[in-house]
Amino acid sequence: MAENSIGYRIKDIEESQRPRERLENQGPEALNNAELIAILLRVGKKGASAVQIAHNLLHRFESLGGLQRVSFPELCAVNGVGPAKAAQIKAAVELGRRLSMIQPQEQVIISSPQDVADQVQYKMARLEQEELWVLLLDSRNHHMRTVQLYKGSLNSSSVRPAEIFKDAIRFNAANIIIVHNHPSGDPSPSPEDVHLTRVLIEAGKLLELHVYDHIIIGTKGFSSIKSLHPSLW
Repeated sequence: MAENSIGYRIKDIEESQRPRERLENQGPEALNNAELIAILLRVGKKGASAVQIAHNLLHRFESLGGLQRVSFPELCAVNGVGPAKAAQIKAAVELGRRLSMIQPQEQVIISSPQDVADQVQYKMARLEQEELWVLLLDSRNHHMRTVQLYKGSLNSSSVRPAEIFKDAIRFNAANIIIVHNHPSGDPSPSPEDVHLTRVLIEAGKLLELHVYDHIIIGTKGFSSIKSLHPSLW
C-alpha cells in the first residue's frame, strides 16, 4: 500500500470524526485498528497523516500480530515512525499482551466480609472523612475494580443510587459491595447506614444488580450489615 493511497490528513477531517475526538466521545471500541495506532503515533510526517502511517504499518506487517512480532529496529526504520513512536507502539502492544494473559485465578475472589476488609481496610481505616467506595464483582465474585465515589457526611439523601450503580453498569459487573468508613473508629452501623443499605438493595433489584453486602470500616475493625441485618436481603 503506497503512502499516498489515503488522501486525507487529520486536520482535513471534521473535528468530531478525528480519532482522538471520537475516542473521547464514543469510546475506544468505536475506532478501527489504524485509528487506535494513529492516536499512539500522535502526528504524521510531511505528506502523510498519522492515520495513513498507521494503515501502512498494518499493511506492511500484515496485522496487529505482526506489530507484536516485528523487532524494534525494524519498526523504527519505517518512514514516519522512528524510535519514539516505535516505543509507544511496542509498549501498547505489550500491555495488551499482558492484559490478555491475566487469568481469573489471579483476581481476588470476594467470599466473606474479611475478604473485603483485606482489600480496603489499610487505606480506609485512617481516613479523616467519611468516604464511600464501591467494589465491583463479576458473576463469580472476582474483584474487578474499586470505585471511590463519595467523600464527606454520608446519608440516604446525599447518596444517589444512580451514581452507585453507574460504573457497575459500565463495566458489566454482576454484584457490588458498598464500603464506607467511620472516622470515629467504631465500625458499628448507624440506623442511617441500615436505611441507606435498604435503599440501595431495592434499587439494585430494579437494575438486576445484586448488592452483595455493605461493609463499614473503622480503626477498631469492621462490620458487615448483611451479617447483622440479614433480613434486608
